[in-house]
Amino acid sequence: MSQQTLHDPSAQGDDQPAETGGPELRLVRLRLTLVVATTAMVSALLGAIIATIAVVGPLGELADALGSVPLPPATVLGLMVTASAWLMLRLAHQVLRPAEELDAARRRYGSLYASALSDALLDSLTGLGNHRAFQEEFGRQLDAVRRYGHQVALLLIDLDDFKTINDTAGHAVGDRALVEVSRLLRGGLRRSDRPFRVGGDEFAVLMPGTSADEAYMVARRILSSCLEPRRDSGFERGFSFSAGIAAASAMGTSRSDLYARADDALYECKREGRTGIRIFDASHDERPLEGERLARAAHAVVEIVAAESVTPLYQPIVDVGSGIVVGFEGLTKPAPGTAFGDAASLFTLAEASGRTADLDWLCIRAIVAGAHALDPTKSLSLNLSPKTVEAPEFQPQPLLGLIARAGISPDRIVLEITERQAVENLEVLTTKLGACRAAGLRIAIDDVGAGNSGLRLLSQIHFDIVKIDLSLVHAGAQHEASLDVVRSLTELATRWGAHAVAEGVETAGQLRMVRSIGIGHAQGYLLGRPQPEPALRRIDLDALLVEQGAPAFLRALAVPAS
Repeated sequence: MSQQTLHDPSAQGDDQPAETGGPELRLVRLRLTLVVATTAMVSALLGAIIATIAVVGPLGELADALGSVPLPPATVLGLMVTASAWLMLRLAHQVLRPAEELDAARRRYGSLYASALSDALLDSLTGLGNHRAFQEEFGRQLDAVRRYGHQVALLLIDLDDFKTINDTAGHAVGDRALVEVSRLLRGGLRRSDRPFRVGGDEFAVLMPGTSADEAYMVARRILSSCLEPRRDSGFERGFSFSAGIAAASAMGTSRSDLYARADDALYECKREGRTGIRIFDASHDERPLEGERLARAAHAVVEIVAAESVTPLYQPIVDVGSGIVVGFEGLTKPAPGTAFGDAASLFTLAEASGRTADLDWLCIRAIVAGAHALDPTKSLSLNLSPKTVEAPEFQPQPLLGLIARAGISPDRIVLEITERQAVENLEVLTTKLGACRAAGLRIAIDDVGAGNSGLRLLSQIHFDIVKIDLSLVHAGAQHEASLDVVRSLTELATRWGAHAVAEGVETAGQLRMVRSIGIGHAQGYLLGRPQPEPALRRIDLDALLVEQGAPAFLRALAVPAS
């Protein structure tokens, strides 16, 4: 079966043709062949002796006395060899018959055992490996990690709202949905990756030789495929899922620990609104980050800041009416060789150890220094946490000096304040952001919809840009109720004089939804991935939109022409 190899040592040799037999039968045949050959040689020798005696000995004299014609020696020899060989072949056949029957029975029962074992390791509905197969393969992969220093990533997937599908459309439709998801998994994975169905609507994927970040990219590709509607398969809507990722040996080599960490990341994704993927973050461990663990976390962040070990990336922000790139969001990732696989875990530990401001400034310096290739007409967004802005030492002047030295005009800079982190002092935050706006910088609220403080901030602070979180964008392209929420946020932003930007646009359906409700700008993997070098080319939106269909409630909306 494709992409799934089930380990079965007993099956070795069962694919051979029936007439060749197993190794034991071949050994018996070899021995009998040697016996027949030896017997033939002995018979030939005896035949020669007898023929000689028959011609020159007493038998020859007897034949002369009787007046018979003596047989030629060659004839006597041939008769003796033929008789001996025939006798030995008959004996060999009698010996081989029960051995062949025994070998045929062994191979037949071996084939039945292999088939039964394969069935025991397969999910009958999807054809993927089942929970038992997953546990066995997981153990083998982790043995390789411990023995040879390999790495393996574990991806746990849980379908969103699957119970609703079963309850509203019936279990037959639910089964078809599971089969379709398994097909998409096979199509989106590499040959070395191994998918399993480990529960009712739960899947697991083992990715040997893969880091957590690489597994995240694979999972995002699969999620994008699932979100697309597929009329040819009978589903007008796509499927969404939540996923968690853990990787060995960076996050441990114990099977139970690694599974628990991927499951924790999956739960965190569910808790934050579903339709997403999270990498396990050690700072979300239930144990408090204190004492020695806190000291280690702070030291790791200090080392990153001191060595300036971050790499800047730039993701395009696109006008969804024209396809023109209007700006970039500056992002960072830990440099190769550091103790962190992704920026999210780095920032979480920085927050827990009180180093958020240091890390924010490091990332801003790296992004601004790498922005020399930007078109001077394009905007550049810089992320700041509320804690950094609220800190007593934060003032607009150092930031203005930094961007001035890079030759960037202040009106091109957008400061993005994330909603995912709590605001501790709204009055201080409002005052300092007001000072930044007065200095010519624009202010954006990031990840609206990911937390609970967004509407409060929108009502208290004047933002120039409202960025709608990818979880809402993904849900809005699937469910009409979620679409109403996205539409309401867009209308609120317009009413308060702000521009709306849709984050996480990854499918044609999501792009169609964004355009249909009047959101002007968007970013996401469909429009451009974060890259070290900013991509300035115009995006062909029409080519992206014709790739897939749309749910019925979106097809009823008019899509503005580009």
